[in-house]
Amino acid sequence: MLDVSLKILLVDDDPDILELLEYNLVREGFQIKTAENGQIAIKVAEEFLPDMILMDVMMPEMDGIEAGRIIKQMKNLKNTYLIYLTARTEEFSEIAAFEIGADDYITKPVKPRALISRIKAVFQRNSTILKTQENENLVMEDLIVNRQNYSIAIKDTNFTMPKKEFDLLFFFVSNPNKVYTRDEILINVWGRGIHVTKRTVDVHIRKIREKIGDDYIRTIKGVGYLFSKTK
Repeated sequence: MLDVSLKILLVDDDPDILELLEYNLVREGFQIKTAENGQIAIKVAEEFLPDMILMDVMMPEMDGIEAGRIIKQMKNLKNTYLIYLTARTEEFSEIAAFEIGADDYITKPVKPRALISRIKAVFQRNSTILKTQENENLVMEDLIVNRQNYSIAIKDTNFTMPKKEFDLLFFFVSNPNKVYTRDEILINVWGRGIHVTKRTVDVHIRKIREKIGDDYIRTIKGVGYLFSKTK
């Protein structure tokens, strides 16, 4: 069962949207804080430590993409779920959102019940992943992936990754030597009902390769991706 005591920060410069979202999410039992632009969102997030941030893109003072990027770099907030709810429908905006670690990108208008279902889907799916995999420590030759602290060890170097990049890498390490299409990766890592483009997979894989090198994830032209040690 979903823990509805979870905390959500709503960020939008339209007070009517904030009021509508707050009303419906409070009815579901969520703890809610609001902010009307990116700068305020950063300050509120530092104090509130939300489990999820639902944020617009186009806002005064600081837009949602820049605010999300800053928030994702904060130690106490790097694993906070980030969903964009925006009128921006351009692919480059969606790609920019996922590049900084967004978990979903939803275009306005959206009905409150549908939005709540999307929010719960993100919480529930990732909760299931953690319960089934939290004690696993996966190894692929000189690559060690630790699910408990989201850390990566490779060639005596240790670092962490944004949550969605880590989830994708963990999926690959858990399923080596098998080719997956982009659709299969989206279903297994982002989940069903999360409407993101196939390009999102490519963006996250590029960012993972920048951190672990090109030796592990192979592109199978016209098909998808394969995880295996190539050298």
